[in-house]
Amino acid sequence: MQEEINILIQAQYPLIYLVTSEEERTERAIAMIAQAKSQQRRVFVWTVTHGIVEYGQSRHVTQHNTISSEAAIQWVIQQKEAGIYIFKDLHPFIDSPVTTRWLRDAIASFKGTQKTIILMSPVQQVPIELEKEVVVLDYPMPDLTELNQVLSQQLEQSKARRTTTETREKLLKAALGLTHDEAEKVYRKAQVKAGRLTEAEVDIVLSEKKQLIRRNGILEYIEEDETLDAVGGLEELKRWLKQRSNAFTERAREYGLPQPKGMLILGVPGCGKSLIAKTTSRLWGLPLLRLDMGRVYDGSMVGRSEANLRNALKTAESISPAILFIDELDKSFAGTTGSSDSDGGTSSRIFGSFLTWMQEKTSPVFVMATANRVERLPGEFLRKGRFDEIFFVDLPTPEERQQIFNIHLSKRRRDITRFDIEQLAKVSDGFSGAEIEQALVAAMYEAFAQDREFTQLDIIAAIKATLPLSRTMTEQVTALRDWARQRARPAASSVAEYQRMEF
Repeated sequence: MQEEINILIQAQYPLIYLVTSEEERTERAIAMIAQAKSQQRRVFVWTVTHGIVEYGQSRHVTQHNTISSEAAIQWVIQQKEAGIYIFKDLHPFIDSPVTTRWLRDAIASFKGTQKTIILMSPVQQVPIELEKEVVVLDYPMPDLTELNQVLSQQLEQSKARRTTTETREKLLKAALGLTHDEAEKVYRKAQVKAGRLTEAEVDIVLSEKKQLIRRNGILEYIEEDETLDAVGGLEELKRWLKQRSNAFTERAREYGLPQPKGMLILGVPGCGKSLIAKTTSRLWGLPLLRLDMGRVYDGSMVGRSEANLRNALKTAESISPAILFIDELDKSFAGTTGSSDSDGGTSSRIFGSFLTWMQEKTSPVFVMATANRVERLPGEFLRKGRFDEIFFVDLPTPEERQQIFNIHLSKRRRDITRFDIEQLAKVSDGFSGAEIEQALVAAMYEAFAQDREFTQLDIIAAIKATLPLSRTMTEQVTALRDWARQRARPAASSVAEYQRMEF
């Protein structure tokens, strides 16, 4: 990224927009570019609190009357010598007609000069008048090389003993996705807490990292103790996932395999779609990040929603390889085509940004999405190549219902031989996995209230008292099955085998 900025400055690009929340780190990079022999430019920094101050000088040494953005840009235009002018957090003022006009005047006056304005902000907001003139760059999070420098400095300052190569690598990978300052704080915390930085302190770094990820409220770091064995049935889907358990390793790259992009799991509510996504994290040994699309949308400021999505995706990429989990995708992007009338087109822009990212991403971020209502999904999501595979999860078969009863009864009682699992599976025809679990819980509550052990009859009574979704939403389930029959891959091996024989 530093090389890219250097090229743009040398090529006399007048306006560069850096989207970043790391002001100090970005400023240092720009100052290094300016001090290079090929540049030799002075660097000035503008803030609304201090006006224009030369980089490295005291904030008291400010240029008079440059507090307002208009006056600051006018001062820049008047300068004769080459320079780089950093404007921090100009986005609240950039939509002002006066500020926009001054920026356009500055761009026109910079032709043939060695002057560049760099806008630095965590929020991307570019007026339509400047779209043809500005270059927008997302400043990346620190990579392993930069984090290694942070770790080395921390060890030197604390005069701690050197760590082994393996320990250092684990500490560095644990901090991926953090900013420079966040990494410093986490390493200091681990050292203060344990008195040293060893492999045992990796968990401290990871724990703090999870808190930092949760802080923005958009990404959630999910830890799942369950394995794939906790999911009844869906053998075809499980087999597909197990085949790709080493897909992100160097061995897979050497073999010539491309990195998996993602998968979409469609199906009836309560049939294990979300649980499959969560247990895949355990199977593959990758961190699981849940993207809350509801929190991406923020109407408090124009461009804020788009910035939220970019920051979330940037964080996911920075800690890759990772799994990005989006639950109920159909609700997240339903109605995007008509969003211009309801939200000024924000939903359409969010949808477009996400599709572009999915198409162009090179980082090993595997997208696992679930959906219940396929008719609500935009067609662009379902075209070939967007996901590696689209699976359909139907209501469990009799054999799968037996597996589900075995799983849930075994969780609650050591000895389950007293239950007739085959009979329970027959009685619960049309039930989803979640409905089977709830019927079992209801039976346990009934017996608990009577101060006795629950029995086969309690479970059967609870099942008969429950009206499953397959009956209350028959039309929806039928429509989903009809759509999936020719367009999706069945998650159950029995159905997959039947379709292959039919073909």
